[in-house]
Amino acid sequence: MSNQSHNNPLEFSVRGIVLGILITLVFTAAQVYLGLKVGLTFATSIPAAVISMALLSAFKDATIQENNIVQTIASSAGTLASVIFVLPGLLMIGWWAQIPFWPTFGACAIGGVLGVMYTVPLRRALVTQSSLPYPEGVAAAEVLKVGTQSRSGAREGKAGLWAVIWGSVASALFAFLAAAKLMAHEVAHFVKVGNGATGLGASSSLALIGAGHLMGITVGIAMLVGLFIAWGVLVPLLTNWAPAAAGVAVADQAIGVWRTEVRMIGAGTIGAAAIVTLATLGKPVLGGLKSAMEASRRAKQGGGDVPREDKDLPIFFVGLVTILSMVPAGWLLASFLSGGPLSSISTTLVVVGIGYILVAGMLAAAVCGYMAGLIGSSNSPVSGLAILTILGAATSVGWVGREIMGPDTAQALIAFALFVTTVVLAVAVIGNDNLQDLKTGQLVGATPWKQQIALIIGVFAGSCVVPPVLELLNHANGFAGAPNANAISDQPLAAPQATLISTLAKGVIGGDLRWDLVGYGALIGLALVVIDFMLKSTSNKKYSLPPLGVGLAIYLPSAVTAPVVVGAVAGYFFEKAMRGRKHGEAASRLSVLVMSGFIVGESLFNVALAGLIVLTNNGEPLAIANGMSEATTMLIAIAAATAVVVGLYRWASNSARAIEA
Repeated sequence: MSNQSHNNPLEFSVRGIVLGILITLVFTAAQVYLGLKVGLTFATSIPAAVISMALLSAFKDATIQENNIVQTIASSAGTLASVIFVLPGLLMIGWWAQIPFWPTFGACAIGGVLGVMYTVPLRRALVTQSSLPYPEGVAAAEVLKVGTQSRSGAREGKAGLWAVIWGSVASALFAFLAAAKLMAHEVAHFVKVGNGATGLGASSSLALIGAGHLMGITVGIAMLVGLFIAWGVLVPLLTNWAPAAAGVAVADQAIGVWRTEVRMIGAGTIGAAAIVTLATLGKPVLGGLKSAMEASRRAKQGGGDVPREDKDLPIFFVGLVTILSMVPAGWLLASFLSGGPLSSISTTLVVVGIGYILVAGMLAAAVCGYMAGLIGSSNSPVSGLAILTILGAATSVGWVGREIMGPDTAQALIAFALFVTTVVLAVAVIGNDNLQDLKTGQLVGATPWKQQIALIIGVFAGSCVVPPVLELLNHANGFAGAPNANAISDQPLAAPQATLISTLAKGVIGGDLRWDLVGYGALIGLALVVIDFMLKSTSNKKYSLPPLGVGLAIYLPSAVTAPVVVGAVAGYFFEKAMRGRKHGEAASRLSVLVMSGFIVGESLFNVALAGLIVLTNNGEPLAIANGMSEATTMLIAIAAATAVVVGLYRWASNSARAIEA
C-alpha cells in the first residue's frame, strides 16, 4: 500500500472495476450452463479473488481492499445465475418460445438492486454483531490476506499461499478424475428395507468436504440429523407404505420417493424453520436499522465519528432506491401481462405482484442472508426458498384470478407467478451474496458502502449475460419438458429445479398440490425449533441444533450434504488434535486455507469444464472409456479422498510446526 494511507486505502479503481466486470461475464455464463445441467451453481467469490490477486499483483499500489472490490463485483455472477432455477419454467409451460432479453434483464437487475438495498440494514445485525460462521466469506478473506502477506514475504503468508495452491491442485485433479470417469462421480449404496428401500449417496467433491470443515461441527451435526430423518426414517417408511411395482430398481424406488415426497416435507421444514428464524431476527434487525439511522444523523450533525469500516449506504438513499425500483418493476409486470388473457385484471395483478416483491423479497433476503452466514452462499438452499416463494406467489395470483379461471387463464396465471418468483429469487440470492461479501470486507478492513456499490455494478453486468446465454442454450439444447421446436440437439438440458418449480405452480393454481406433505414438514421444523431452544438453554449454552441445517439436509440431495458432514467431523477431530499444542493455532489457520483451496480448485475446474462442454457440444468431453466396475470406481473415490484429506491435514500440521520453530 505504497501511496495510500491505512485510513483511506485504494478500493475503487478503473482497472479493478473492469476486471470485476470481465470475470462476472465469464463466470455468469459458466454458472447458467452448470445450473441447467445439474441443478447446482458454485460460489464465484473465491475464484474471483484468486484471479484478481494474480493479475493485480503486477501493480505496486494494489491493495487487499481493491482485490476485495473485484471479488465483490464478480460474486454476483454465482448468485444471479440462480434465476435459471425458475425462468426455463416459462418455456416448459409453453408461455415463451424463446428467452426475451429485456424482461429477463429487468427481472434480474431490479431484483438484484433490491437485494443489495434490503440487506444494507441487516449488515450490523447479521455480520458485525453476529456469531454466524460465514464459511465462504471467511475463506475468501483468508485467501485475500494470504495473497497480500506472501507478497510482503511473511513466513506464514508464504506457507498459507502454498496451502491454497495444494488444496486447489488436489481438488481440481480430484474433479478431473471424476469427469474422466476414472473414479465415481458419486459413492452410493441402496438397500431393501422390507417392501421398501433406502440408501445414501455422497458426491465425490473435495469442495463440499472443505465447506464442511469451514462450517464447523454444529452445522455438521444438524445436517447429520437431517440425513437420518430423511434417509433413516422417512424414505424407508414411505417406500414401505406404497411399495414399488415389480422390476423397479431399489435405488430408483428410494430416490423416487425422496424426490416426490420427502423433498416436499423438507421444503415445509425449511419454511417453518425460516419463519421462526425471521421472528428471532426481528430484534437484532430493528437494532441494526436504529443504529443505521443514528449513524446518518451523527454524520449530518457534523460529528463524523462513524469509522470508515462501518459506513453503509445512507439509509435515506436505500429507502429512496427501494421505492423508485417499484416503478420499473410495475412496468415490467404490466408489459408481461399486456395483450394476454389476463388484461382485464392486469392492474390488480400488478399491484399484488409489486406488493409480493416488496414483502416476500425482504423476508427472502433476510432468510437467505442468515443461511449464507450459517452454511455459505453456494450451499444456501435457494431452490428451497424458490419453492416457498412460488407457493406464495401462485396462491396470491390464483386468488386474484379465481373469477376468470379457465385453461387459457390458468396458463397465464402460472406464467405470471413464475415471473414474479424470478424477481423475488433475484432479491434473495443477491441479498445472500451481499452479506457474504460484507463479511469478507469486515475481515479485510473494507468500506461497506463501496462494496454495496460494487455489487450493484456486478448485478447489472450479470443481468446482461443471463438472457443471451439462456437463449443460446435454449436454441442449442432446449429443456426437458418444453416443446423445443427449434432446438439443434436432441439432448435437452434437465433443468431439474425449474421443472420442480413449474410443477408446483401448476399444482397450486390447479388445486392438486400435496399440502399435507408441506404441513408434516412444518411440524418437523417446529419440533426442531423447540429442541434447539432446549439445547441452547442448558447450563453451559454451548450446544445448538440449527433447525435450518436439519431442514436443508432433508431437502437437498444426500450427495451434497453427506460430504459436508464428513468435512465437519474431520475438521472437528483435526482441531481437537491440535488444541493445546504450541503450533496448534498456526496449523488451524493453515487447514482453513487448504479447505478454501478445495473450494477454489473445484470451482475453477467447473468453469473450465463448462466451457469445454459448450465448445465440444458433448456432455462428457473428458470421459475415458474403462472396463472398471461401478464398485471399483467408488472404492477409488473413497481411497483418493481419504488420502488427500489426511495427507493435507498432516502437511498443515508439519508446516505450522516448522513456522513456529
